[in-house]
Amino acid sequence: MPDFPVRKMLTILEEIRHENGPAPAAPRLRGAIVAIVRNPYAGGYVADLQPGMDDLKPLGLEMTDRLIAALGGIEGIDGYGKAAIAGEAGEAEHAALWHVPGGYAMRERLGEARAIVPSAMKVGGMGARIDVPLGHINAAYVRSHFDAMEVGVPDGPRADELLLALAMARGPRIHNRMGGLAAHEVTGLDGLR
Repeated sequence: MPDFPVRKMLTILEEIRHENGPAPAAPRLRGAIVAIVRNPYAGGYVADLQPGMDDLKPLGLEMTDRLIAALGGIEGIDGYGKAAIAGEAGEAEHAALWHVPGGYAMRERLGEARAIVPSAMKVGGMGARIDVPLGHINAAYVRSHFDAMEVGVPDGPRADELLLALAMARGPRIHNRMGGLAAHEVTGLDGLR
């Protein structure tokens, strides 16, 4: 059974109050939580990685709960995304372990979140950063919620570690004006529109 002990966690909150135009009625809030964990697969090839996804599910739920609390509760959270970096002794598939535990934890806790959770994965050295893509929780075609939040940890991931990240947002980009499906028009039946 794979083990992913957590070395450290950090939470980042952004309150966006201005984007060169008039001040919005309410600031946009974005948040991310990052965990640095040991990568039990680092340093060699393992054919069956999928059991590791089950072992990461409790961490996904813990990180989701912490991020929701940091954002002040579930109400108004309408954007999400996930990302992972495998350290140098790992591989991209090790970062992909985060697909199920990260995505499904947020969908479970946020209720009727129907849209696919946008994601990014890569291999990187210590101090590597990654853009966590964000999208609307119920409809992938809501352009006002296409966004990204950059995260990283100065002393991670080490060669035998993984950086695991979740991000959520409350509200669209400030002054979004690219048209398309508006959030209030979402039917949320198929995760697309």
